[in-house]
Order: sequence, then C-alpha cells, then structure tokens
Amino acid sequence: MPKNSIKLSFAQLNLTVGDIKSNTEKIISSIYSAENEHKADIILFPELTICSYPPEDLLLRPAFYQYIESALTKITRSTKNIHALIGYPHKQDDKIFNACCLINNGKIKYTYYKQHLPNYGVFDEKRYFTEGENEKITFELNGTRCAVNICEDIWVREPIKNAAKNGATVLFNLNASPYHKDRISERKELLAKQAKDNNIHIAYANLVGGQDELVFDGNSMLFNNQGELHFQAPQLVEGLFQAEINLTPVSEKQTFIETKISTEQSIYQALVVGVKDYIKKNNFKGVLIGLSGGIDSALTASIAVDAIGSENVEVLIMPSRYTAQMSIDDAIEQAQRQKVQSHVVSIEPCFESFLSSLEERFAGLPQDLTEENIQARCRGILLMAVSNKTGKLVLTTGNKSEMAVGYATLYGDMCGGFAPLKDVWKTMVYRLAKWRNTQGLVIPENVIMRPPSAELRDNQLDQDSLPDYDMLDAILERYIEQDQSPERIIADGYDKLTVEKLVKLVDINEYKRRQSAPGVRITERAFGRDRRYPITSGYLEK
Repeated sequence: MPKNSIKLSFAQLNLTVGDIKSNTEKIISSIYSAENEHKADIILFPELTICSYPPEDLLLRPAFYQYIESALTKITRSTKNIHALIGYPHKQDDKIFNACCLINNGKIKYTYYKQHLPNYGVFDEKRYFTEGENEKITFELNGTRCAVNICEDIWVREPIKNAAKNGATVLFNLNASPYHKDRISERKELLAKQAKDNNIHIAYANLVGGQDELVFDGNSMLFNNQGELHFQAPQLVEGLFQAEINLTPVSEKQTFIETKISTEQSIYQALVVGVKDYIKKNNFKGVLIGLSGGIDSALTASIAVDAIGSENVEVLIMPSRYTAQMSIDDAIEQAQRQKVQSHVVSIEPCFESFLSSLEERFAGLPQDLTEENIQARCRGILLMAVSNKTGKLVLTTGNKSEMAVGYATLYGDMCGGFAPLKDVWKTMVYRLAKWRNTQGLVIPENVIMRPPSAELRDNQLDQDSLPDYDMLDAILERYIEQDQSPERIIADGYDKLTVEKLVKLVDINEYKRRQSAPGVRITERAFGRDRRYPITSGYLEK
C-alpha cells in the first residue's frame, strides 16, 4: 500500500573533479547519515557525483573508468535499505554516457542515461557523451511510481512529459548547474511550470562549490505537483538537507518561506566560495595580493580574507614616484583592519634600473605607455618572486571592464594565478565594496570615494583614457553579454564615436584575455568558456 510521503535527503555536496577517492568517501558517509540519522527513504546526489562536474578531458582517459567502476562497486556495497540516486560517467564499448543509477540493498536497480546534452555557454557535453535514447525508466518507492532525469533534461518538455505519461508522480533530477546572478530565479520559474503542467512533484539536487571558473550554488529545491516551492536548501552551503514529499492532495497552499538575499550579497558569496575552493582544492599555502589603495585590490583583499582567513593572506604595497601618499595610507589602513601581513616595497629602484638599462635604446623617443607598463611589470616581478619563495598564489585584481578594453598590462598587473574580479564589471565592484562595508567596515571610505587611477603618471585618472564607468559598463554589457551590434547600441542613444572606440578595443584585445588568469564566473557571458573569439580575425562590425 502506498505511503503518504517520501522522506528525502538532498546531498548538496562540494566535490572535487577527479578526486574519486575523496568523493566516494563523502558519498558513502552521506548515504550512511541519510539512512541512520535522518531515516530517509531516498538520497539524491548531484550530476556526475563520483567524478564531479565538469570532468572535461579526464573522460578521454581509459584508466578513469576503472576508478569510476571501482568506486561505484564500493558505494553499491555500502548502500543498505535506503535508495540512492548517484551520478557517474559510464563507458560502454566506444560510447560514454552521462549516467545515473538507483542503488538499493547492495544492488544497482536501474540505470538512466541523460537524454539532452547541453552544448552552449560553458557546456560542451556533446564532445564527450552520447545521448540516451528516449529513456522511460520509472521505479517504485514506498508504493509510488517515480522517475529520474539529469540536469538539462528538466529544461526540455519531452523527458518529464514521458515520465508523467508512464505514471510517475515524483521526478528526481540530478544537477550540476553553475551560478550566475539571475540563474536561481530562472530555475524556480522553470521547475514550478514543469511541476504544475505535468502534475508531478520535482526534487532538484544541485552541486555546490567552486571548480576553476565555475561556482555551483546549491539551492537544491523541492516543488509539489501544484508548482509550489516546498523546500529550498541554502545557497552556497554544503550539507545534507532533509525534505518530505507529501503525496496526499492538499487544498491549502504551502507555507514555505524563502530566504531572500540581495544581488550584491549573492555575488559576493559566490566570489568568496570560488576563491576559497580554488585555493583549497589546488593546495596553495595562502594568497598574495598587490594592495594599491585602489578599489579593485581593496575588494580582492576583502574577498580573500573572507574566503581563507587573514592569517593566510599577505599583501605587498608597492609605491612608485607617482603613488599618492593617500594611496599608501589607505592600503596600510585596510591591511591593519583586516589583520593581514603587509609589506611596503618600493618599485622605484627597479623602475630606475630598467630606465637606466634602456636609456641608450630609448634615446630621442618620448615617454609613453612603455614607461607606465614597466612600472606595472616591476610590480608583477616582485609579486611573482614572493609567490615563488613562499608558495602563495598571486591573486590578480583586474575587473571585467578593464579586461574587456585591454586596460591592463600583460606580465604586469595581469600576473597571477587566479582573478576573483575577472567577471565583475567596475560598477559592480563599487556596489560589492559598499555592501561588504555594511557587514563590517574593512575598505577605507577614501578608496570608495576617490576617482580611480592607475597612478602610473602624474595626475592620471582612469577617465582620461576611458568613458565614465556607468557609460562604459552599459555599452560593454550590451556588446559582450547581449551580443548587440554597435548600430543597435548607437540607436539606443549612446555616442557613436564612443561606441565605435570601445567595440574596437574589445575586438583587438582578445590576445590579452586569452593570456589572463582564470577567474570566478558570475554572469552568463564571462570571458573564457562562455565567450570564445579568435585572436586573429579580420571581422569588424561598423
């Protein structure tokens, strides 16, 4: 006789790609806790649980599947009365499938292959996987017919429609859906519609944590068959979260109260998790930052301290002849507020040495960007030297606005292994800095209020070379993230010469971006995996 409910554990786990041993231990521990501590009927894991997501070209290694099969065997033997839905890559002859299996009482009961493989944005699953063919597997749980599918399958009409047609009243969906600032609301809208349209309860489990540029935000959810949100796990928090699928028809609306957070808080948390996991999973001893007294390095330092603790963050303050005393004072003030190790190291001797060495070669030539870039490269050399000596990772401090137009120096301020602000527009940098100060004042007010400057020549301001950042970001967002043509942007009221200049700068600086450090993705169109343009190109839009 069917029960009135199904007790469900969401295994919202922070896994590491390729670390099959540690992932397997975490999976088995979660299964044990779900069964013995929480008395769950079923535990739902994220997509490709055993190897985590995205494994990329690890999927091309023959030995990879030996480790996967060994892990799956170990997990299967460890699973007793509870049902467990586990994701993993399955190789069959010359085909690879993005698979999920249902395990119960030491046996694999069913296996499902993902039907719809995303091949856009950060996803390139068709490079590796073969699509499942009209999978219709359903299974009984507590007398209730259930179905399973994987990530992209939930965004398509047919898989869930077929599940409902085959009598399923509950659908379990395994996910590795990465964060961007509008993604959560998009998911909720879709899941609510799918649940209501198909009269089916949907349990959606998502991966959490940072993996290279990607951050997976968790937010695992349960919707009832009326399209009402019944449960939501916290954002960017790893854990085993309990929910109950009520199978008895109810006339009253669900009373689950969502926790709302601001855009700034959401993005800031994603940046912190992305930085923390990149450092932790790559076994760095700490981080090193060039703290200039400017807004970008100030925010980067704040994120780093919140990610890994002040004891693991070191800053170098590297003034030159053009550095204002206020910048030095502000940098020292922030270092003291955040209790990070700091050192003031002047670049003046290095700069003088380079100028002296090049004096004969540069004779008769006017000063220009060359001398400015030498200063940036002096700082890069100092940072990389301390990094080599201490084993600390250099965090670069450039933002998306600068990377878009090439307002950065190769082998200078672009030196480093990870770029927390790489996908953050300059206007958002200010918003995040102001939000962070509401949680405790760490960034000096001077840093936020002063006009931004690279301080590489006398009386220099960013706005000498670039438009006002509000206008700059608005134009760049349209051209880069929305793929609007220059003609369309101009037609919407933006200055023709400004638009043409910025579009040209974006197009000719692809070579710089290709050499930049990876960084946390927070928008739908980040540089790198999302936006792939040729370096050598004769294409030009007018």
